[in-house]
Amino acid sequence: MRAIKKLPRILNAKIVKQFTVSVVFNNGETRLIDFTKVFDQLDIDKHPVAYKLRNPTIFKKFTLENHTLSWKNIIQEIPWGDSFRKVPFEIGADILYSFSKPTAQNQLLQIGKLIRRERLAAGLTQNDLAKRSGTTAGYISRLENDKSDIEIHTLQKVVENGLQKKLEVNFL
Repeated sequence: MRAIKKLPRILNAKIVKQFTVSVVFNNGETRLIDFTKVFDQLDIDKHPVAYKLRNPTIFKKFTLENHTLSWKNIIQEIPWGDSFRKVPFEIGADILYSFSKPTAQNQLLQIGKLIRRERLAAGLTQNDLAKRSGTTAGYISRLENDKSDIEIHTLQKVVENGLQKKLEVNFL
């Protein structure tokens, strides 16, 4: 049986600089897309419609449609049966994800790495931490390798019971 690959979807997007966009993907990652690099790699200057994106006024008018970026101010014609259909210009979320880079904020949210660092600093094995926090060594391994999500109450058990630290969550 083949594994089903999840396609990236954009949940939120905003401009942080002229052609740099901060994007939150459905995997929880916040990533930056430098569209000057996208434009160069996709060679949009040769595309009769997309080259308009080089204009900052036109570029900044993107909207989020169907979990990808769409420019309703740039209309293109696509084949539709025996005729053509006019649709807004879009760049797929999968392409945008491939051109994006993780933000510093993402580095802070890698809980698995934090758990591993604190476990090693405390001189604990994965088994030790699992026993203290009421989980299994396999679960601790999956957490540390970012192969498993964690619920907040489980994180609290791992941090407070297992690592004997205080868990603090802030929304800034």
